[in-house]
Amino acid sequence: MHILIAGAGIGGLTLALALHARGIKATLVEQAASVRELGVGINTLPHAIKELAELDLLDQLDTIGIRTGELIYKTAKGQDILRQPRGIGAGYDVPQFSIHRGKLQRLLFDTVTARLGPDAIKTGHRLTGFAQDADSVTAHTGHADFQADALIGADGIHSTVRKHFAGEEGPPSWNGILMWRGATWTKPFLTGSSMIIAGGMKAKLVLYPIFNDPARPGETLMNWVICAKLGDASTPLPTREDWSKSGTLAEVMPHVEGVISIPEVDIPALIAATPEFYVYPMCDRDPLHRWTENRVTLLGDAAHPMYPVGSNGASQAILDAVCLADHLAATAAPTALTAYEADRREATAAIVLANRKGGPERVIDLVEERAPDGFTSLDAVATPDELRAIVGDYQKMAGFTRDQVNR
Repeated sequence: MHILIAGAGIGGLTLALALHARGIKATLVEQAASVRELGVGINTLPHAIKELAELDLLDQLDTIGIRTGELIYKTAKGQDILRQPRGIGAGYDVPQFSIHRGKLQRLLFDTVTARLGPDAIKTGHRLTGFAQDADSVTAHTGHADFQADALIGADGIHSTVRKHFAGEEGPPSWNGILMWRGATWTKPFLTGSSMIIAGGMKAKLVLYPIFNDPARPGETLMNWVICAKLGDASTPLPTREDWSKSGTLAEVMPHVEGVISIPEVDIPALIAATPEFYVYPMCDRDPLHRWTENRVTLLGDAAHPMYPVGSNGASQAILDAVCLADHLAATAAPTALTAYEADRREATAAIVLANRKGGPERVIDLVEERAPDGFTSLDAVATPDELRAIVGDYQKMAGFTRDQVNR
């Protein structure tokens, strides 16, 4: 069996490794001429780390990321709402990682090259279309055609493969929220592995360390995100050319100063010390009614782009990859692809819809709605059981409760 994967992102690279581990040949086609360490921080949850550990990557992850020790939900004014241990500290068999997206992609890319060979990834090949018959699928790029037993579209939110199933959907769905994202070297806060989310869907800070360099003792690479709601679903989406553009202090500071404040870190100073940061619209797409047609299916952001809420984007792509590899190891395409879709499509659609409502971070929206000027007693605003239920229900739905991961 030979599987062709369109897209050498986190999902596509993980799929190649998982297929190789099961004795299945994989080739990736990637439109970029080279893989660079782009982006900023992401969190990768224990159920996804469990799968990367099965691929013998845990030691390498420890060299490029930080095991997340705790997550603290706060109001935008810095009042604590809920504090949770994470990963090993919460009783999981595997950690949660805070990590630079580009470093994770580079680790996966280098591992694919080492294990599958230097010809396994064809860079500079943009998928333009495909054709299939009863026995195979042929993918067309600007430079060559590739024939395989199945084609997996892991080519992101602007997926060429997805257009085959969904037609011309137009631009992604935007909720009016812009995100400024950056990372800079600074002193660690609290445990050195703490993560803070402060503020609800109207104004939010996300803060966590993603890398410790032995050459920089006493410092950590701190990832930060500022989210601000500037419109609603009727607001025109920034053009695709404006995605990932450099942000400016003049743009972001009005959404920080006097809006978001936490006692642990001087956020305006942190942002001002960041040499370069980027601005993105918070986007997703509506869940599809199908991912698969015979020998072609979707994976990751091509299948289920979701708001970056609850740390599930990259995590769910990794779960897609392992699930698909398991089915391909058990039976041939297209039967395996149909079974994979049955396992993953509705499950990920539920996460997409939950993230639109705030996901686990809805605990912050709840408290800020009930006590917009702050509170003296949190219990008078929301009970501990009420808050834990919101977070716990989300974890169960997304598949990463301790019992679900450790079994």
